[in-house]
Amino acid sequence: MICNTRHTGLVIRDMERSLAFYLALGLTLWKRETESGSFIDTVVGIPGVELEWAKLQAPDGSLVELLQYHSHPDTRSVENTPSNRLGCSHIAFTVDDLAATCQQVIQLGGVIVNSPADSPNGKVRVAYCHDSDGILIELVEERDCHG
Repeated sequence: MICNTRHTGLVIRDMERSLAFYLALGLTLWKRETESGSFIDTVVGIPGVELEWAKLQAPDGSLVELLQYHSHPDTRSVENTPSNRLGCSHIAFTVDDLAATCQQVIQLGGVIVNSPADSPNGKVRVAYCHDSDGILIELVEERDCHG
């Protein structure tokens, strides 16, 4: 059965814009490639596909994969994904300064859903936001329970 989580994939519209967004938030570029051919056609189920991916690494070693479909882009208008949409809801990141990160998200073209909110137990502050492709992100600042 499942051994571990390998990465989380996010389909994006503009690789350079999305790289700038996620790199500015503290992820680092691990690997980047463009793929086409029978293997990737089979894996994604789209004949004749050409896509570019970039794997970004968080300080804890976890990976986020950005995917831009060059040959078969999704042409729907970008919408900020609601939190209750079926499927993958959001990706959550632990941050060291929630207020500063929220400001950075806005500067990078993202949208803040809620002002930072304290959890009922006071251990974390949380804000939802959207990146420039409308992908929902949860930002969590852990509080020092001893302070």
